[in-house]
Amino acid sequence: MRKHLFLILYAFLLALGVQAQEALFRAQNIVSPEIHDDNSVTFRLHAPNATAVQVTGDFLPSVKMETPMGQMDGPGKANLTKGENGVWEFKTPVLGSELYNYSFIVDGFSTTDPSNPFLIRDVASVTNIFIVGGGHADLFKTNDIPHGSVTRRWYDSPGLGMDRRITIYTPAGYETSTEKYPVLYLLHGAGGDEEAWIALGRTAQIMDNLIAQKKAKPMIVVMPNGNVIQDGAPGEGSQNFYKPQFMIPKTMDGTYEGAFGDIIKFVESNYRVKADKANRAIAGLSMGGYHTLHISRFYPNTFDYMGLFSAAIMAREDATGKVYSNFDQTLKTQMDNGYKLYWIAIGKTDFLYDANKEYRTKLDAMKMPYQYVESEGGHTWRNWRVYLTQFAPRLFQ
Repeated sequence: MRKHLFLILYAFLLALGVQAQEALFRAQNIVSPEIHDDNSVTFRLHAPNATAVQVTGDFLPSVKMETPMGQMDGPGKANLTKGENGVWEFKTPVLGSELYNYSFIVDGFSTTDPSNPFLIRDVASVTNIFIVGGGHADLFKTNDIPHGSVTRRWYDSPGLGMDRRITIYTPAGYETSTEKYPVLYLLHGAGGDEEAWIALGRTAQIMDNLIAQKKAKPMIVVMPNGNVIQDGAPGEGSQNFYKPQFMIPKTMDGTYEGAFGDIIKFVESNYRVKADKANRAIAGLSMGGYHTLHISRFYPNTFDYMGLFSAAIMAREDATGKVYSNFDQTLKTQMDNGYKLYWIAIGKTDFLYDANKEYRTKLDAMKMPYQYVESEGGHTWRNWRVYLTQFAPRLFQ
């Protein structure tokens, strides 16, 4: 009798296990996103009880959105169609080569794609990502080439009164060579941190690919945290886990620019670098472009290469930091000291376009040399990744 009960129980548990495995495999059979041979993409979501499902992402035509920084381009939306077994689908037209982000909206609730484990954080928003290759986005892929290393270090910042976290890329072969390298200091925008350029910007993949193709010189890329009240990114610093914010206290008040020498000192004391002006570059996006502009003129004989990507330009009227004083004179001093490249890039629909146009008018009046790139699109990572692929090959030549 006991043996009979054991067999019944065993069969029951076995049936449960089979059902669980079937459920697991059914979930795995949903492929989303599916990138087709013609570079169209199909999205799928199993949501049998939903009444409406949409996908939103930067592969769709942009729409105007109100943000804390004014009206900006945002991702559009498309409706999925419900099919058999409660699986909703949407197929795109042929997409161009790019790294795209997306998420689903189920009955008004935003959520990520459970069939796609690849996620990225931008400030406090988490979205899925996918890459369509066959063009410039091949530079964003991890390819079968020599790879550099990415490390997170902590450096002492006397100017800010704390140890701070920093992300540093060293090119392939750095660990086994005795060579000294030039340095690019690459700065993030508002709401970002020391993780932004390496994750959203695909810096390691871009640099590995450009260097392997001999389009860029091997260089060290230093990606600091520009938020002076943080010692590290949310979840990585002493404040531990908290919701990231777009604008935090002391943002763009001159403190970061004034203490930037601490970062240079750390890098030049701990890495094999060519510690001179000809081998230092600085660039950044949005707030990072603002920091680049003001750091490079506050330290007017420090960098030979500057890159302003969709840069914020002038300090707020209430900003009183020493860094912002004598703007015209320090800019002239920077020009008189000479440099090899002052590179400005912005999208035609960027909300900072007019500010950049006014700044170029100022530079023209001063006869300050610069190179200008105007692209399609607005204030987006799609532009900033491309700007890095265009800027890095021009350095240290």
